[in-house]
Order: sequence, then structure tokens, then C-alpha cells
Amino acid sequence: MISIIQRVRHAKVVVDGEVVGKIGQGFLVLLGVGKDDTESDVRYTATKIAGMRVFTDAEGKFNLALEDVGGSVLLVSQFTLLADTRKGRRPSFIDAAPPEPAERMVERCAELLREADITVETGRFGAHMDVELLNDGPVTIILDSRERGRA
Repeated sequence: MISIIQRVRHAKVVVDGEVVGKIGQGFLVLLGVGKDDTESDVRYTATKIAGMRVFTDAEGKFNLALEDVGGSVLLVSQFTLLADTRKGRRPSFIDAAPPEPAERMVERCAELLREADITVETGRFGAHMDVELLNDGPVTIILDSRERGRA
């Protein structure tokens, strides 16, 4: 499971002219689900997102997490994060999960974040989405659950 976590001042997702998800301060999380991802990957990702300390304290240091700043998450499924670009010019998405299990895992990630008392908004799975954000910092973190065992 690959996530791009962007600290934002605000973000929203629009589908066919309708705002389907909108947050103030927090994280815009673009979430790519791999074909071999499991519940363990979802739990790891949600736990990392919930506890990630990239908001600044009074001394300007990254010491605060979402709960400390009253932040929210806008969670947007993005299978293109699993693109394999090693051959040719057209990316292969063979490592991405099929739509049905991917959607379940995105919903499960949102559920786990909500269980951690984080307000979560989402995009619309499978739709063409326009995502607007004001990246704060900018702070952008790449999180890959497959790398959790690396030192």
C-alpha cells in the first residue's frame, strides 16, 4: 500500500461539479492499494497516518500529530501510485489491486482512521476526480507499507 501524505491548509475533491469531500487543516492522503496488500498493510498505513508528527509545535519542530492540531484527513484512492514505469512509455498497473478489493481496503483505512477519532472525508472511488489543495510547507511524505521491515 502506497500513500502520498500531504500536509494541507485545506483540500477538496470535486466529481462532476459536486464537492464530495472537503477538509480544513490536515492531510490529503492519496492511497494506492496493491494486489498483495492485506489487513496488516491497511492497519500499518492507518496507524502511521494517525500518528504522523509533521505539524509544528511552538518551537517550530515537527512534534504534533493530527489529533494535536484538530486536523482531518481527505482520503483519495489513487491506483496510479502502483504504476510500473520501468518499460516503455505507457505505465503498467499490474501491481494495483482490482477495483472491488481496493475499494474495500480504502474504506477500511477510512474506518480505522475514524476509530482513532480522526475526521475523515473521502473522494469517490472509481470516479474522475478534481482534487484541489493548498499544500502547507510544502510537507509531502511517501509511505509504503511494503518497506515497514526496513531499518
